[in-house]
Amino acid sequence: MTHPDQPNQGLKPRDFTESDAPFVLVSAWMEEAKAAEPVDPDAMALATVDAEGLPNVRMILLKGLDEGGFVFYTNCESAKGGELAVNPKAAIVLYWKSLGRQIRARGLIEPATDAESDAYFATRSRQSRIGACASSQSRPLTSRAALEDAVADLTERFGEGDIKRPAYWRGYRLVPLEIEFWQNGAYRLHDRMVFRRGTPTASWAKTRLYP
Repeated sequence: MTHPDQPNQGLKPRDFTESDAPFVLVSAWMEEAKAAEPVDPDAMALATVDAEGLPNVRMILLKGLDEGGFVFYTNCESAKGGELAVNPKAAIVLYWKSLGRQIRARGLIEPATDAESDAYFATRSRQSRIGACASSQSRPLTSRAALEDAVADLTERFGEGDIKRPAYWRGYRLVPLEIEFWQNGAYRLHDRMVFRRGTPTASWAKTRLYP
């Protein structure tokens, strides 16, 4: 990540490892990232596993955060949607180079409610909503022109009318069983703290880790 002899160029204030509330700390770090990270502070890597047990990872955007977990949205007929249907477990990583910070989490996947998915879909730009309807995500595409033609056809069909959320486009919530916080330190003497629990309703146990 950073050079082994490079001091932390990000935030250096409080000892974050004193926190006993992981979601409060995630929210605080997200707010600081929004102020410091120039592009997509909500970008995160999502790792899933396919039916053969082969891992798969890609960058997506974190679109919701609460005590229930980390929420993202996608086409449920995509590769990630199919993998989550077979194995509803996943891991994520949020990394902010400007702050020298990282959050890792892993746990169980549950679908967001239809109301949540409808509400978020309605906040997307009109072109993004049309794009979601036009794209058969992860499936073979004959040409770029075919995608652009599908977008043009839907743009004409919808006109100025409302664009409903497609049934195959929805939200997912990662309900973490483990959340690890990492903060860069000089000479690789980083700070690491992990919170673990056995079930989504259990209390968190906190452990400091060697870097």
